Amino acid sequence: MPDRPKAIADAVGAALERTGFVLATGGLGPTRDDLTKHVVAELLGKRLHVDEALLTALEARFRRHGWGPMPAVNRTQAEVPEGATVLPNPRGSAPGLWIEDQGRVVILLPGVPSEMRGLLVEEVLPRIVARQDAGVRVVRSRTLRTTGVSESALAERVGPLEDALAPLSLAYLPSLDGVDLRLTAWTLPPEEADRRLAEAGDRLRRELGDHYYGEEDAPLAAAVLALLRARGLRLAVAESCTGGLVEARLTAVPGASDVFTGGLVAYADTVKREQLGVPSEVLETHGAVSEESARAMAAGAARVFGAGCAVAVTGIAGPGGGTPDKPVGTVWIAALVDGSTTALKRTFPGSREDIRRRSAQAALDLLRRRLIGAR
Repeated sequence: MPDRPKAIADAVGAALERTGFVLATGGLGPTRDDLTKHVVAELLGKRLHVDEALLTALEARFRRHGWGPMPAVNRTQAEVPEGATVLPNPRGSAPGLWIEDQGRVVILLPGVPSEMRGLLVEEVLPRIVARQDAGVRVVRSRTLRTTGVSESALAERVGPLEDALAPLSLAYLPSLDGVDLRLTAWTLPPEEADRRLAEAGDRLRRELGDHYYGEEDAPLAAAVLALLRARGLRLAVAESCTGGLVEARLTAVPGASDVFTGGLVAYADTVKREQLGVPSEVLETHGAVSEESARAMAAGAARVFGAGCAVAVTGIAGPGGGTPDKPVGTVWIAALVDGSTTALKRTFPGSREDIRRRSAQAALDLLRRRLIGAR
């Protein structure tokens, strides 16, 4: 069995030698395999001691949640290396730690993603910014999000600008949802980095046209909801192959209820017919995966939920069910806005989950383009 404490110590020690600044996640829990804090303390020659304020907060957390007395094993989570700054973690029991030693910094964060992200934003990044002075050069980035366009087509469109963007670099980050463009300023003074990123972002946005929908980690659903809100429209959704993914993306955005009225997963043809009013002759003649069915589903959703806007998606996600005329990946999407409906066909590659995810993104994108007048 590998010597885990030694492996951790070697990794952290090597990183400290190279950079003098290390951020590690995980291994801060109460069980015997949670070794990170103990190994780092030993590596830096710092004793562990019980932080009484932290111990009191941990005990109060157990009482507050009705979990009964705190198990003795959790007491180890109140142990901190001497001189360390405790980073309070309101989302969990393991606090973060900021440890400085002879000009070097080690930051320890819990491994649970939501806890780690919260501490990074609320505790770590502000401390890093506070350490900067006027002469510091920084690495900063800005991300522009696109969808409905391939990486190669995007490169043809914005590639000629790359030389003009120097000294900024431009990276293409493709995913199932689209392609993000990340501009990065390397080792520039903060004010110059911010200025160049703003100017380059504006220039790229003009080139991206209607493929651009937001920045950083803003979801497409949020852009759609904002457009609906601005136009005073309410939205209904009808889904088949996506099984509620479109609705899930919409309701994941806080405040969606002011414009999203509701949706229906009409997976079976009987539900399409009886709940959405898709005519039997449409299903029998054209099939559930067809332009006619998608249009009828959108119209039915708008009627059922009393909305002026609707989007519908129906398709073959596989791995079976495809035919020569309608292979796996065939999807029809329809968007209804103010009584006018637009439908489009897509044939998506990938696994069942890939096709479902691409379909949900394409449905939201079609609606977005209708709302901005791009289609």
